[in-house]
Amino acid sequence: MSDWTVTQGPLPRRRPRALSPLREHLRDTFWFAPTAAMVGVFVVWLVAQELDAALVRSLQDDGDFDTLADLLRFADDAKTVVSAVGSAMMTFIGVVFSISLVAVQMASGQFTPRVVRLFVRSRITKATFAVFLATFVLTLLVLTSYDSNVDPRAATSVPLVQSVLTLLMVALSLLLFVMYVNATLRLMRVSHVIARIAAESFRVAALMPVPAGGAEAPGLGPATAWVAHDGQAGVLRDVHVARLVRVARGHGVVLRLVPRIGDFLVPGTPVLAVHGGAAPSRRALRFALSVGVERTFHQDLAFGLRQLSDIGLRALSPAVNDPTTAVQALDRVVQILAALSRRPLDAVTHRDRRGVVRLVQPVPGWAELVDLGFTEVRACAVGSPQVTRRLLAGFDDLLRLVPPERCEPLLRHRELLRQAVERTAPTPADRAFALRPDRQGIG
Repeated sequence: MSDWTVTQGPLPRRRPRALSPLREHLRDTFWFAPTAAMVGVFVVWLVAQELDAALVRSLQDDGDFDTLADLLRFADDAKTVVSAVGSAMMTFIGVVFSISLVAVQMASGQFTPRVVRLFVRSRITKATFAVFLATFVLTLLVLTSYDSNVDPRAATSVPLVQSVLTLLMVALSLLLFVMYVNATLRLMRVSHVIARIAAESFRVAALMPVPAGGAEAPGLGPATAWVAHDGQAGVLRDVHVARLVRVARGHGVVLRLVPRIGDFLVPGTPVLAVHGGAAPSRRALRFALSVGVERTFHQDLAFGLRQLSDIGLRALSPAVNDPTTAVQALDRVVQILAALSRRPLDAVTHRDRRGVVRLVQPVPGWAELVDLGFTEVRACAVGSPQVTRRLLAGFDDLLRLVPPERCEPLLRHRELLRQAVERTAPTPADRAFALRPDRQGIG
């Protein structure tokens, strides 16, 4: 068991879940939710069909043929509505699909390809597709239940419950369509995308345990064995901490993770250093590391800053030329760094139930996070006074918050920015204006 104390004030104290490859695959695909919805609606239709048949048999047994005749007329009227719904659903599905494609293309071009995952993993988008397809399938099934016999004494099915169920599905589809359009429009606005990235970054930070001060725990000693990656090439997305701690305790060793979350691994790359004994078997370490094709926020402390930096770079490119978006990205970079400013970094130690260190996991250090958040944007911001002023204000704010031993990276970036502006600004007045701190850039 690991110690999961978190230094985030009111943020929750929870043990982070291991990343399930199956769950992540299902969240990154569009086929599962619609397929499950169509299978589910087929089961519901079978139940509704049996209820309709039981209702017809009950009325026939009671001799209430007048009521049954009224239900037949109602079903005949409802058939027209069900047919219209079936035709309209395909049009709705085409509209939703078109909106999604346009939104993904705009997000990829305006922000960064890394934010496309927000659209792919959007629950409201998947729910809308699923309900629309389920409603379409339901209308086809209901149409097969209509009986051409209008004689109440010979009727075998009156799709009353099925028709009501179809109308309820139509109402749910309309509600989800409104919610889907609203959610998609929000995701197409840069401020909401940036806020979403920052919120996910804070969730990752809240679930990170308090790390050790150095890359190795005290008394760790030299490595006695190494474990190489023997799976597919890809990005290290997750470490199953509980499994690794359990394996290390069972073998009486300490495991040290060599790559960081977000590193690209190729077969043969050392992934675990073993201290104090022989390496555990491959079987024992099975499913302990999750490797995928792209980074995720799960356990990746630096991924949020990477996306914000990409958005700022895209905004400052000559093709886009949108410094205000870069300023908005910098606002969140400063916010994230401020939250991490007094937090121990560099490495995380995980302990077993007896308090013995069993796993050492590297995480980005303070200087690396500062470089990730500012280096690339600073290099492209020299020609934009709005961004240079916001950068200087951010440096000043962070210098007031961080402990003295963490000021050096901020002072270094501040000085490099000042030198770059002095080299490129044509006049002293332009230099003075570009080097004046302003949290809004230029008001």
